[in-house]
Amino acid sequence: MQQDYYEVLGVQKNADDDTIKKAYRKMAMQYHPDKNPGNSEAEEKFKLAAEAYEVLRDPQKRQMYDQYGHAAFKGGGAGGFGGGGFHDINDIFESFGDIFGDFFGGGGFGGAGRRRRSNAPRQGASLRYILEIDLKDAVSGIEKEVTYDSSVACGTCHGSGAEPGSQPETCTTCGGQGQVVKAQGFFSVATTCPACGGAGKIIKNKCKTCSGSGREQKSKTISVKVPPGVDTGTRLRVNGEGEGGYNGGPPGDLYVEIYVKPDETFQREGNDLHAEVKVSYLQAILGTNLEVETFRGKEKVEVPAGTQPGERIVLKGKGVPSVRGYGRGDMYFQVVVEIPKKLTSEEEKALKELAEKKHENVSKGSISGFFSKIKDDISKH
Repeated sequence: MQQDYYEVLGVQKNADDDTIKKAYRKMAMQYHPDKNPGNSEAEEKFKLAAEAYEVLRDPQKRQMYDQYGHAAFKGGGAGGFGGGGFHDINDIFESFGDIFGDFFGGGGFGGAGRRRRSNAPRQGASLRYILEIDLKDAVSGIEKEVTYDSSVACGTCHGSGAEPGSQPETCTTCGGQGQVVKAQGFFSVATTCPACGGAGKIIKNKCKTCSGSGREQKSKTISVKVPPGVDTGTRLRVNGEGEGGYNGGPPGDLYVEIYVKPDETFQREGNDLHAEVKVSYLQAILGTNLEVETFRGKEKVEVPAGTQPGERIVLKGKGVPSVRGYGRGDMYFQVVVEIPKKLTSEEEKALKELAEKKHENVSKGSISGFFSKIKDDISKH
């Protein structure tokens, strides 16, 4: 079994970002390969610490991990919304060079000659979109178009930041690396290049569209398939539809978070649906067959004779399908018996005659008030 990421870093589950960062730096220092040459156990702990930090430093990944554990990243990989999944130690330095820089005053460690390049290709950020749907659509599934803004490489300069017809120049201070390296005792410390700010290039003739940033905002419209069974809080991942990548890196992902609007008829509890069905007092006494509306059309239900107010009628398998693709909930109808406040003279006469035959003690006057009282009593339940 995979070790819990919080245990790996030695922090509590409610630890803040700063505590997690400090814990990772401490482990990175302790198990760094340059300090433990030839020690495969230390190298594995170094990799595991990086994997844990990769997940816990990211709010979205941490939320998924807290909810689903390691299963949240099955099939994920190193990029996007995967777990750690680094291919080798160089990947770790490429991703977390700034962590070492914060600790040592610079980026990489010299013994292994590893350092992070600020101008290296990197993946764009993931985006979040909240999609409102009706309960009916949550039950049956639906395909919806969503429109949102995303930061992408500038279409004029194709991300270079330079006006068309010109090119960025390689920074002569860092040689295009984005960092300058200085030896400090045991370590070679890399710091962000002061001349180019870590970009590795100098733009003298800036693109007018993006002002040299190489980025612009674009509106995107995509179609999202919402599977049957989703509920409020369900998150759907759309690969490659997030923010555009940097320096030729891949785009991020889009996470569509579902919000199911309240329904006027049905209330959802898990995969079960609950509603009310109204019957007259005569139907409750004598029994009846009714048609009720469901999200899949009309269904016939039987109200047995002698049904009491508040009893439930169950339609098996007519609820919400499991979002995992197997099983389905039930549909429950709570019986509401409608008691009339007034009766016609014929109805009142017939009921009094029935009461006399059954030797029931009833009011000698109008019994409309009696029905009203029964109705009030039922409404209290």
